[in-house]
Amino acid sequence: MSQPAMETEADGPGLLSRGGVLRLTGAGLSLIAVCYGLARFAYGLFVPVFRAEFDLDAGTAGAIASGSYAAYCAAIVVSTVLTPCFGGRAVAVAAGVVATAGTLMIAVAPSSPVLAAGVLLAGSSTGVASPPVAHAVARTVATARRNRAQTIINAGTGLGVAIAGPIALLTHEHWRAAWLVFSGLCALVTIWTALSVPAASARDPRTDGLRRALPRPALPRGSGRMVAAAAAMGVSSAAVWTFGRDILVAEGRMSEQSSTIAWIVLGAFGIAGAATGDLAGRWGIARSWTAIMLTLAAATALIAVAPGSVPTAWAAAAVFGAAYIGLTGLLLIWGTRLYSETPAAGVGLAFLVIALGQAGGAPAIGALAEAAGAPVAFLAAALVAVVGCFVRPRP
Repeated sequence: MSQPAMETEADGPGLLSRGGVLRLTGAGLSLIAVCYGLARFAYGLFVPVFRAEFDLDAGTAGAIASGSYAAYCAAIVVSTVLTPCFGGRAVAVAAGVVATAGTLMIAVAPSSPVLAAGVLLAGSSTGVASPPVAHAVARTVATARRNRAQTIINAGTGLGVAIAGPIALLTHEHWRAAWLVFSGLCALVTIWTALSVPAASARDPRTDGLRRALPRPALPRGSGRMVAAAAAMGVSSAAVWTFGRDILVAEGRMSEQSSTIAWIVLGAFGIAGAATGDLAGRWGIARSWTAIMLTLAAATALIAVAPGSVPTAWAAAAVFGAAYIGLTGLLLIWGTRLYSETPAAGVGLAFLVIALGQAGGAPAIGALAEAAGAPVAFLAAALVAVVGCFVRPRP
């Protein structure tokens, strides 16, 4: 397999040409889109039909979703360790293979245990995908283009969610066909990834194989702030990701179609998070973080106070999607700067903490919703985002 074209020596040895950067960015964007938008987040769109098909109660459906989070956390740790050893291409291709296998297992699932196994396998692909792609960009893209490439790739989550929503609306009862389509898309993207992502293998002296699989020190100066910021973002975003459609339907009496469209809008506007790299270049990470966290808080609060207004809910979903992807992009840049020698470790740590925050925040928000009502729980989540906006990197 041939390597993508490299820059001239004047631009720097081992760096991709402009065409190579475009191919890497396109493949990375697509890999994140299918892993996050299809293999992981699409499960929530199909929960009603899964419950009817496999006779699942709400608790079982929620437990399967929680298992997907757990699989993600385990996978991102493994991916973070393996990426410096085997290179960006090998681990990124593995993510595509896992996503393809997981979505195919869901499509042909004859029983609820097989469905659960497929959801866990598919969900774990997201944890495998992020570190190797960030590693490849950090190792092979010139500094002037790096932040833009990282945040464009990261916006693939929004693209994937935007694709999954219409497919869910169109297929509805023919859900197996939808998941077969998802699996086919995952397979095509896996091939593209194999052709476009440079190996950046352990032969790179900056990674040095197994000896540098983990960063030294494990928590460099400033990493505590990043961990706290990622946790606050994870907790605050859990309200919309876990209970967003529920509050629109239960509190706002919104139709199934309108609430699903809100989800599609969320994903479509998440693509705007690709501009985060340019925003960070102009404002810096600290100012951008404060502004976007406050935006996330405002969108979450708006859903709480007006869940029955379709235009308001769609607008809030759009703002939330752009803010969420923007914040993950900032954490991606933040992590690769803190862990300049082992960028996969910085991305892995940040995204792991986001997932842990969501996993811990979801049940807490659910309990508060049971005790005081969903609007109060959403306002509490918005308050966490307001507090988190002050946790910023040092100048």
